[in-house]
Amino acid sequence: MATAATADNDLVEYGFRRVIITITAVLCALLEIVDTTIVNVALTNMRGSLGATLTDVAWVITAYAIANVIVIPMTSWLSQQFGRRNYFAVSIIVFTVASFLCGNATNIWELVAFRFIQGLGGGALLVTAQTIITESYPVEKRSMAQAIYGMGVIVGPTLGPPLGGYLVDNFSWPYIFYINIPLGIIATFLTLTFVRSPKYGEKLKANQVDWWGIIFLSAFIGSLQFVLEHGQQDDWFSNSTIIILSTVSFLGLLAFIWRELTYKYPIVNLSVLKDGNLRIGILMGFILGFGLYGSTLIIPIYTQQILGWTALDAGMLLIPGSITTAILMPFVGKMIQKGIPQSYMISVGFLVFFFFTFWMHNVMTPDTGVEHFYWPLILRGIGLGLLFVPITTLSLSTLKGKHIGEGAAFTGMFRQLGGSFGIAIITTFITRFSQKHRVDLIANLDGSKFEVQERLNAMKRMFRSKGFSANEAMQKAYQLFDLSILKQSTVLAYMDIFMALGIMFLCCIPIVLLIKRSKNKVDISDAMH
Repeated sequence: MATAATADNDLVEYGFRRVIITITAVLCALLEIVDTTIVNVALTNMRGSLGATLTDVAWVITAYAIANVIVIPMTSWLSQQFGRRNYFAVSIIVFTVASFLCGNATNIWELVAFRFIQGLGGGALLVTAQTIITESYPVEKRSMAQAIYGMGVIVGPTLGPPLGGYLVDNFSWPYIFYINIPLGIIATFLTLTFVRSPKYGEKLKANQVDWWGIIFLSAFIGSLQFVLEHGQQDDWFSNSTIIILSTVSFLGLLAFIWRELTYKYPIVNLSVLKDGNLRIGILMGFILGFGLYGSTLIIPIYTQQILGWTALDAGMLLIPGSITTAILMPFVGKMIQKGIPQSYMISVGFLVFFFFTFWMHNVMTPDTGVEHFYWPLILRGIGLGLLFVPITTLSLSTLKGKHIGEGAAFTGMFRQLGGSFGIAIITTFITRFSQKHRVDLIANLDGSKFEVQERLNAMKRMFRSKGFSANEAMQKAYQLFDLSILKQSTVLAYMDIFMALGIMFLCCIPIVLLIKRSKNKVDISDAMH
C-alpha cells in the first residue's frame, strides 16, 4: 500500500502543470467524442461528392464506432505494455493523421478505412484521458477531476452536430476532419512535454500476448456494433448478414469469456466483474449512454424531419442544456467531496431525466417551437450532470489497485454500447410506432365527416388557385392529407419513445438500493498500477 501511495503522490501535479494536463486530457476526450456525432450532419454532402449510396455512407459512422468499442476494453492492458504517456501520445498521432487522411479520401471506402483507423486512435483517448486527469489531482479532489472529465464526455456529443453543420454550411465536409489536425498537434506536444507515466511491472513477451483474446473480443464487439448500427435499415433478422453477424457476436462472446477466464495473461480481466458495485455501475452507465446518445439523436432528427429546421439550428438547440451540465459538474464533484452519498444524486438524476422525457412527451406537436424545448432540455442537462460523476465514482468505489483501471474500461465500454443500443432501438421503434399510429389514424378517419370533407375541399381550392385542374387538385389534396397523417403519426411515435425512455430511467431508481456503501474514497489513480 505504501508503494502504491508513493506512486500516486509522484503523479499528482500542482499549479500550472496540472492546469495544462487537465486541458490536454479534456481536449482529447472532446476530440474523440465530438467525432462520433460531427459526421452525422455531413453524410448527405459526402454522398454527393464521393458518389456513395446511403447504405455505403452509413459505414462512415459504423467503422468509427466499431473501432471505438473494440479498443476501449484493451486500453488498460495496452497502457501497461507501452507506457501510458507513449500510448496516449501515439493514439493522438494516429487520430490526427487519420483525420487528415479522412479529409483527403477520394472514394467512400477509403474514407471508411481511415475512419476505422481514426476510431482505433480515438477510443484509446477516452479511458486514458480519464486516468491521466484523475491521477493529476490529490485523492481528496478526485471527484472534482471526474467532474472536469465528465464535462467533456457529456458535452461532446451535443457539440458535434452544430459544429459539423457550421463547417459543412460555410466550408465543405473535409473540414470536419481537418479541424482535428491543429488540435491534435497541440495535444501531442503537451502530452509529450507534461504527462508522466507510472512505473509498470515487467512487460509481456510477444508469445505471452493474448492474441486469441483480441480476436474473440474484436469478433464479439465488432459484429455486435454492426448489427446495432445496421439492424433497422436491413430489417433485422430478415437479413442474412444480420443473422450471421449476430451468431458470430454470440459465439465470439462465449469464446472470449472462456479465453479470458482460462488464460494466464488475459487482455481483459473479467474477474473484476465479481464486484457488485461495478456490475450495478456498468448497468446504470449503460442506461446513461442509452439516454444520452439516444436523446442526442432523437431531438435533432425530430426538429429536422418534422419541424423543418436546418442541421445547424437543430444542433444549436442542444447547447444550452449542455452548458447547464458543464456548469453543474463541478458542483456535483464538490458535493461528493463533502460526503453527500452518490446514490442520492443518482436517484435524483434518474428522476429529473424522467421529468425531462415526460415534459418532452407533452410539448411535442407538428408545430412545436424552440421556446417549448428550452426548459425541458435545461432539465435534461441537470439530470445528466447528476448522473455521470456519481455513477462513475460509485462503479469504482469498492475496487482497489489496478482493478480500478480495469473497471473504468468496463464503464466506458458499456456507456458506449448503451448509446449504440439506444440509437438502434429508438430508430427501430420510431419506424414501427409510426406505422402503427398511421394505421390507427386512418382506421379512425371517417371520410364522410364534414370536417374531413371541408379540409379536403380547402386543399383542393388551394391547388385550383395555383392553376391545377379539378382532378389534379383533388389528387394533390389527398396526397397532402396523407402527408399530414404521416407527420402526425411520426409525432405520436416520438411521444411514445420519450415516454418509454422516461419509464426506463424511473425503473432504474430502485437499483440504487443494491449499491454497497464504501467507507474508503475511491482512488482512481490506482487505475494503472
